[in-house]
Amino acid sequence: MKYLVTIVLFFIGFGNGFAQSGLIPQPVAYHRNSGEFTLTALAKLSSDSGVPAALLKLTQEQIRSLTGFTLPVSSTNASISLKIDSLKVSQPEGYHLRIQPKSIELIGHDQAGLFYGVQSLVQLISQSSDLRLPACSIKDYPRFSYRGMHLDVSRHWFRVPFIKKYIDLLAQYKFNTFHWHLTDDQGWRIEIKRYPQLQETAAFRSQTLIGHKRELPHRFDGKKYGGYYTQDEVREVVRYAAQRHITIIPEIEMPGHALAALSAFPALGCTGGPYQAATFWGIFDDVYCAGNDSTFTFLQHVLDEVVELFPSKYIHIGGDECPKTRWKSCPKCQARMKHEGLKDEHELQSYFIQRMEKYLLTKNREIIGWDEILEGGLSPGATVMSWRGTEGGIEAMRQKHKAIMTPEMFVYFDFYQSLYPQEQVAAAWYTPLSKVYSYEPVPDSLTQEEASYLLGVQGNVWSEYLSTDAKAEYMIFPRALAVAEIAWSPKTGRTYTDFLRRLRKNESLLKRLKVNYAKVFDEITDTVLVTAPGKIQLRLKTTLPQATIRYTTDGSEPQATSSIYTSALPIPKTQTIRAAVFQGKVQQGRVFEKSFTISKSTGKPLLLATAPKGNFIPSSSLVAVNGVQGTARYNTGEWLGFLGENAEWRLDLQKTETVSVISINVLKYHWQRFWEPTALHMLVSEDGKNYREVYQHKDFPINGINEIKGQFQPTRARFVKIKAENKGIVPAGEYGAGNKAWLLMDELIVN
Repeated sequence: MKYLVTIVLFFIGFGNGFAQSGLIPQPVAYHRNSGEFTLTALAKLSSDSGVPAALLKLTQEQIRSLTGFTLPVSSTNASISLKIDSLKVSQPEGYHLRIQPKSIELIGHDQAGLFYGVQSLVQLISQSSDLRLPACSIKDYPRFSYRGMHLDVSRHWFRVPFIKKYIDLLAQYKFNTFHWHLTDDQGWRIEIKRYPQLQETAAFRSQTLIGHKRELPHRFDGKKYGGYYTQDEVREVVRYAAQRHITIIPEIEMPGHALAALSAFPALGCTGGPYQAATFWGIFDDVYCAGNDSTFTFLQHVLDEVVELFPSKYIHIGGDECPKTRWKSCPKCQARMKHEGLKDEHELQSYFIQRMEKYLLTKNREIIGWDEILEGGLSPGATVMSWRGTEGGIEAMRQKHKAIMTPEMFVYFDFYQSLYPQEQVAAAWYTPLSKVYSYEPVPDSLTQEEASYLLGVQGNVWSEYLSTDAKAEYMIFPRALAVAEIAWSPKTGRTYTDFLRRLRKNESLLKRLKVNYAKVFDEITDTVLVTAPGKIQLRLKTTLPQATIRYTTDGSEPQATSSIYTSALPIPKTQTIRAAVFQGKVQQGRVFEKSFTISKSTGKPLLLATAPKGNFIPSSSLVAVNGVQGTARYNTGEWLGFLGENAEWRLDLQKTETVSVISINVLKYHWQRFWEPTALHMLVSEDGKNYREVYQHKDFPINGINEIKGQFQPTRARFVKIKAENKGIVPAGEYGAGNKAWLLMDELIVN
């Protein structure tokens, strides 16, 4: 009994301790003590000899930005002391923070640890309107040594003030790495003095795509776009980041994503050009020629200047999404393969990467590449950044290579964070804050030894649709804060609910820093369930505490007097549900809306002859008969996708009915490799054995959702079968040529 009481008291203390903390990332240990420390202009700072003057100055600046006064530095009667002591704080980058009614003591293992302790103190100050800080003791250190955020500046260029603001925000939340994606097909963003053509030509494109790339025909703004960072600007940014204990890893893309560079140096491509920097988004066949020695000379000269600008241990060389089309028909590339004894173009890519790695080793640098560098054989000292999923990272670690986990379906911030139609245009998919926070970087399939090769985790920000600073901030924050916690905090002892509570306390700091963060994380989310044949329910949820959901069923705007949602809503007929979150009589956030189309097929058993694949595997085949139609954004979980395979659906109406209309939606976006079927067949049967075709369709004119409605003479049927013939392979000249085509279908309606 004594032990039970002890355990209960421990968890009460543990819970109360963390319940009072407003810190992100959550610290390893936080204990609330009695009393408060009141911060005033009379407080003084002191430090020991190991604390650099730059850190003291930065601490003063951060506190002044929150309080309006500058704390003087004094060797006597200082109420706030900063120290470095690796014996008292044993973990690298760790710190101990003790706030008492009369004093604050901060001890870091090293300069980085002391800096992170200051960031925790700054958060606590920002959360107090009267500058009364709770007495507490914090012991903290990071889970992973690599805690990164990425930013692509090639598609859209962000100027130095924004880069510095971004670095400030990363530092505030204890990231220690900024992955700066400097070159790609759409623009070269770094000055290379040996090759001024890169600044004069490769840094600019003739125009930029308007809207989403899936929209056809493509529309352009007709305006020249571009820019680059001078080497002086790069040095300034590197220095600025280093003061905040952030290492910048530059990325110079190779051998693919090279159109901008080729526009300035066409001789480095397989065809000799002419080339121009890409004006829209995607993957392009023209890449660096791997059979041309001048390609390697050029890249080595570029890297000579890059390594002088960036003192980071790692240089990122890309290695991703490199089509082999040009290499297959290039005499120089084929000659290279023959001379080196390479069996295919994948091994040629490995040769390319290894050759560049060997050169960087002479500069005492190591390479990082996206997980495609595994193809054809991994370079001996390469670190793999696993983006297409977790498989690349797992394979790298099993081969005893270091890995960084950055899977696109969890930590890519160019994806939508809300399904509300008002969201700004994004690349694709749906990655809400809750999904980011749920990610666990250490795969269960690895042994402890294999997992030791995991350096950490990174969030990625691709800028195709981020044309302004505000749009970028909206997509990055607060999702980056979830990555910060994943990377820093222990796996155990934290919950999404408590993270949201602490996030709400951090909103005051984000507002002070003028961050255009997305405030959508508490909005209504929903689940549509088939509870029985023909029976549909809608479940609604909000994470906002002490809030009420009010709704209407007639499509009207929900008001403070509308019905209160208490349990799942039955959907007996075709209708539109609208709902909103209220605190008292005040609406919080946007209005949720979902439309249902109820028919004879709704909720009826559906058998799939072939299994959906990839990101289009539904929670159940009943998604196709749940009354909800997939949208043009294709990220709602409603679409069923078949990769290179035909689709065959068999619906059981459970009794013989008179039917005369069968409809189904097909999504056609060639720029996403979503292809219409070569033929779509609708068949009916009374016994489930003998089927007769009632409708056939071959024309899919719409770039987007094609609603195929088969109308025929009324006929008796119990079973309905849909057969769709997949395009198979994407044709030559089309996006993704040679790859398997996707066939996307949703919502089978029978009337």
